[in-house]
Amino acid sequence: MWGICSRTMVKVGMAKPCGLVKTNHLVKPVSATRVAGRYLTHQQGLPGLPVPPLQQTCERYIAALEPMVEAEELRRTKELVREFQKEGGVGEHLQRGLEARAGRTENWLSEWWVQLAYLEYRLPVVVHSSPGLVLPRMNFSDKPGQIRFAAKLIAGVLDFKTMIDNETLPVEYLGGKPLCMNQYYEVMSSCRIPGLSRDSVVNHAKSSPPPRHITVIHNFQFFALDVYNSDGTPLTVDQLCAQLERICSSSPQSNAEPVGILTTQHRDAWGKAYVSLTEDETNRASVSAIQRSIFALCLDGARPQVSDEMYRSSAAVQMLHGGGSKWNSANRWFDKTLQFIIGEDGTCGANYEHAPAEGPPIVALIDHVVEYTRKTEDAQGLTDPLPVPQKLHFNITPEIKKDIEDAKQSMNKIAQDLDMRVMVFGHFGKNVPKTHKMSPDAFIQMALQLAYYRMYQRCCATYESASLRMFRLGRTDTIRSASSASSAFIRAFDDASKQNTEKLDLMEKAVQAHRSYTNMAISGQAIDRHLLGLRMQAVEENLAVPEIFQDAAYAKALHYQLSTSQVPSKTDCVMCFGPVVLNGYGVCYNPMNDHINFAVSSFNTCEETNAWRLAQAVEGALLDMRTLLEQTPRAKL
Repeated sequence: MWGICSRTMVKVGMAKPCGLVKTNHLVKPVSATRVAGRYLTHQQGLPGLPVPPLQQTCERYIAALEPMVEAEELRRTKELVREFQKEGGVGEHLQRGLEARAGRTENWLSEWWVQLAYLEYRLPVVVHSSPGLVLPRMNFSDKPGQIRFAAKLIAGVLDFKTMIDNETLPVEYLGGKPLCMNQYYEVMSSCRIPGLSRDSVVNHAKSSPPPRHITVIHNFQFFALDVYNSDGTPLTVDQLCAQLERICSSSPQSNAEPVGILTTQHRDAWGKAYVSLTEDETNRASVSAIQRSIFALCLDGARPQVSDEMYRSSAAVQMLHGGGSKWNSANRWFDKTLQFIIGEDGTCGANYEHAPAEGPPIVALIDHVVEYTRKTEDAQGLTDPLPVPQKLHFNITPEIKKDIEDAKQSMNKIAQDLDMRVMVFGHFGKNVPKTHKMSPDAFIQMALQLAYYRMYQRCCATYESASLRMFRLGRTDTIRSASSASSAFIRAFDDASKQNTEKLDLMEKAVQAHRSYTNMAISGQAIDRHLLGLRMQAVEENLAVPEIFQDAAYAKALHYQLSTSQVPSKTDCVMCFGPVVLNGYGVCYNPMNDHINFAVSSFNTCEETNAWRLAQAVEGALLDMRTLLEQTPRAKL
């Protein structure tokens, strides 16, 4: 029944559209004075998410289908849409119900969205939902260097947390309008909890007393580390180093069962294993300590040796899933909202559970933390003796041991199936499209359309996330990058009978069409969440699902063979995620001034797809588009 909720509703919303969010993430003095009520006052001042006009969405839905469905299929869909939106019909009835819901809720979409896109989604969060983030390789390659950097990172996160706790976090703006800051308040001390058919998320940040510890994972063993002194001040970097050294020395490689691997399972399997695991009082206390912790810190050991050329791709694999049961996949607790990952060889990054937040708040935190780790340290020294970090113990029954073995096998299949390639496109960055007065994001999206067309000689449904944070509790909507304008551009580009001036004109129209759709989406006027809302309203009222949602064209529109996201940052990093359909690609990119970081993924079990081929095709498309700009006289006006 819920085709939209299978693989197509995940990894949906990690980007700031076109990098327009203005914020200050660099290290600055953090206010020690709490501004009580500031967050609530800000949130109450934001508008609610609008319900777009029904006719407008129906018209735009037909337009979105035009580049990807055959004429006869489109004709049938037009009839279904005409019937759906007719006066006094089911569409009008559902629209009124949705408008009523908008009038009585903070956000008519947000609760439905989190449930459908995440908590009821049953594939493993690993690869299928949780993104990874790859930082530049850090300047250390041994255990002392790893521990020192980890201590600085913890201190940087706690520094950022102070702004959240004190409600002094700088408000972000998009196009001069303030954005919802709620997601920042959902990522600390939160965790996903598996269920038998639906998961849940707990947030302990507002509990009394609030958590004072983080979870440290080393050699598949778990520790609760208090990161605040008895007077409430954060531990210094030197204190944190001492505590991390204690943890590492007390957790040598052993035959301990890798309990963390259970979090990589299919959610139904993990839900059943979770019930068994937490029947034991010791296990229940250990799991609770992990769930309550502020965040998780994964200190990774050895990883596969690779060439310099493959280093970033290999690092992305470590951040996304850990490399399998023999490497670091068990050195995680994937249900934890925030996991920072630090390898002994300088490989660093993060993995985050997607239900509470999109990418921008995570990247803002990362930017702050990376800058913090670069600060010159004052000599601090050690003060009073600190309590020994608490090792979290697990009692493993034969049933749980079998669950762990099953999880290892399924995780290894996931690791073997994922093809992940990170490409640094070094020829130019956002500087080139800006010089030609084009949106860098739209320019890159058109290069993706051209690359895909060159490989497959067809257009496909393409997802790019748009932020709805202009609205209270806003999450994302879809920017549909495949349009009639983009189709005309990519079909003409390699046509030798077309003049360059015509190709350039089509390129400019395609870029502008994408920019217009982006503006429409961030203003709450895109089609996808509205259509979902109408469908959910029918379910709420126990009505038959309208025919337009059972139409083959609707399924095709939601089969995103290109699932894409722009996640800009100040740090030279890149986010990565898996495809959302079996024969698709996941593409995340970070446009820097003079280069662009791309992470491209596909599944090895699909013979049609190849991540490296698409990455090379994107490189070729970007270069050819720049050549067209530079060699066509109109571009120089």
